[in-house]
Amino acid sequence: MEKINSLADLIKMRTQLSEATANNKNTIVNVSLGTCSIASGGQTAMNVMKAAVSELQIPGVEFTQSGCMCYCFAEPTVEVRIAGQDPVLFGYVDEARAQQIVERFIKNGEPVEGVIPVNYQIC
Repeated sequence: MEKINSLADLIKMRTQLSEATANNKNTIVNVSLGTCSIASGGQTAMNVMKAAVSELQIPGVEFTQSGCMCYCFAEPTVEVRIAGQDPVLFGYVDEARAQQIVERFIKNGEPVEGVIPVNYQIC
């Protein structure tokens, strides 16, 4: 990864990442695995989701993990990015909710409880 030395470098990197994300047609499931999330069961939630995707044979689902997403009150948190849609952030993702996210939201596009509302605006 390139070293960022200026605001111009940061803007360039953001543009490159945005373009790469826009071209990715897969569903990306990002599980926060910072300290709070791990302590709250984040790794278990990720394992349940991976198993459900495999069991249901849902194609094009990628799993990533990140550090803290700053929603410590709602850990474990999971962000789902379905191609062509805004990302959705789920909080309090226990084993049951992890299963629902895969079965209902990712597979069928149905709403699932536990969405953390967007509280920021991307410039």
